[in-house]
Amino acid sequence: MDKLKRVLSGRDTEEPSGLAEVIDATSLGWGTRVKCFIACFVLGCLFSFLGSCLLWVPKKGLLLFAVFYTLGNIASIGSTLFLMGPMKQLKRMFDPTRLIATVVMLLCLVLTLCSAFWWRKEGLALLFCILQFFALAWYSISFIPYAR
Repeated sequence: MDKLKRVLSGRDTEEPSGLAEVIDATSLGWGTRVKCFIACFVLGCLFSFLGSCLLWVPKKGLLLFAVFYTLGNIASIGSTLFLMGPMKQLKRMFDPTRLIATVVMLLCLVLTLCSAFWWRKEGLALLFCILQFFALAWYSISFIPYAR
């Protein structure tokens, strides 16, 4: 529409602004978005599955499980950024109807990694993984209308 206005007003030779060039250069087509979503989601599922397999490794298995399970969940959540776009995703995540679910989910993700890397408490990491599962389920359900 803006191009039509410029042509009709005789300003067709006007250079596009820097912001318009950046937006045009960074926007992805729908096919690319879907491919990136699928790739990121599959990577997240692979990390979660790998974490479950590493659970049985002696000594460090529980920590490896916590780390890979958490990375898998982060990648799976991050995959939706490709479908909606980052700003729309963040607005929907921190919408008042799902604010508590989002905060609890993000807190569980962070606490799982803290217990695995800083505190080095395997039992605590497992507890936070279980809480992470329920928090992620609660967060996911919050997107279903009338399911809250």
